[in-house]
Amino acid sequence: MENSGKEKRMLLDVHEKPFLIPGLLLSFQHVFAMFGATILVPLVLGLPVSTALLASGVGTLLYMVVTQFKVPVYLGSSFAYITAMSFAIDQMGGSIDAAQTGIMLVGLVYIVVAFIIHKIGSGWINKLFPPIVIGPMIVVIGLGLSATAVQNAGFVAGGDWRQILTAVVTFSVAVFVTFKGKGFAKVIPFLIAIIVGYIVAILLGIVDLTPVQEASWFALPDIRLPFGNSPDRYNFYFGAEALAIIPIAFVTIAEHMGDVMVLGEITGHDYIKKPGLDRTLAGDGIASLFSAFIGGPANTTYGENTGVIGMTKVASISVIRNAAIIAIIISFLGKFTALISTIPQSVLGGMSILLYGVIASNGLKVLISNRTDFNQSRNLIIASAMLVIGLGGAVLEVGSALVISGTALSAVVGIILNLVLPAEEN
Repeated sequence: MENSGKEKRMLLDVHEKPFLIPGLLLSFQHVFAMFGATILVPLVLGLPVSTALLASGVGTLLYMVVTQFKVPVYLGSSFAYITAMSFAIDQMGGSIDAAQTGIMLVGLVYIVVAFIIHKIGSGWINKLFPPIVIGPMIVVIGLGLSATAVQNAGFVAGGDWRQILTAVVTFSVAVFVTFKGKGFAKVIPFLIAIIVGYIVAILLGIVDLTPVQEASWFALPDIRLPFGNSPDRYNFYFGAEALAIIPIAFVTIAEHMGDVMVLGEITGHDYIKKPGLDRTLAGDGIASLFSAFIGGPANTTYGENTGVIGMTKVASISVIRNAAIIAIIISFLGKFTALISTIPQSVLGGMSILLYGVIASNGLKVLISNRTDFNQSRNLIIASAMLVIGLGGAVLEVGSALVISGTALSAVVGIILNLVLPAEEN
């Protein structure tokens, strides 16, 4: 998978830097891509949005340090732990003690697994994840989010025509700029599409600017720490409510490997080997540990930003780094945070239809480039089972707190079938 000198997939590779102004615009594009999902998780859990933004930016920088600035990944709030964290908060009568402690323990699990991989190596990855497993997994990662994109775009029964129109305009502008854009405009199709879509949304009257008027210009992020005299502080808690969150780490570790493979396929680098799965896992774990420590949700690698890299063909680590710095700055700017939060879901939905599709298409690319033979019953069965389970909403409940579904369950099924089904002669 490693990129060769004969073929350069990216306009800007990992260690190449754009000029200042174009680079900043590219970075803002990544901020817009991650913003909606990153703030949605704390809103659902009742955690401060500003803290999630701060944790997202700092977590991404920590990830870069651990991975030696070799992996262009952006980290944002994880959806995988919403159910378990909500359960822990409810069981504790509204206290976040168990939820935050549980996520910190999850971060430690990532670090321990990374250490084990560092000692015994990651050669087993190729055996567990051959192309027939990787390809469908990437498709599931992309299309698994498709329902959210379609719903946000307003393409539902009784949908508001204004939302649908806004989504269509956003999508159309992104496609038009991708095909017809000249110069630097061709590299920032999503940023241009979001701006145009937002203007259309304002003209159609579906943007509420009241939060911007009420917000202050500067405000410290609402950080909650497990010490001090602040009324918002929490306490370390190692009871059953916190420990029940830990098993989900093994589900998200599988998703982490899938995300790293997606990015590797897009950029032409094998990140599993260099800088190594041990470093990418450790970086992800440390980022979640930090986020939980300051009162934020768990962090995870973001498919939205991977999609941006796939469309723009800009994998510059400096672009992602600056996006993280911008996120940190925004967490202190009350009015700007409020302004971005007023972007309608229909605008993000129109953009996401394209972004998630790009991710899924890379899964097909894996199968095609490796000439996967679907005349073999073995391959047909593995891919079919993974796609149906991953996209069909299959859920496997293990106990009261651990729920395996979507990408993780699909990956588990694919791995098992790949190991037990006999190989066939060509």
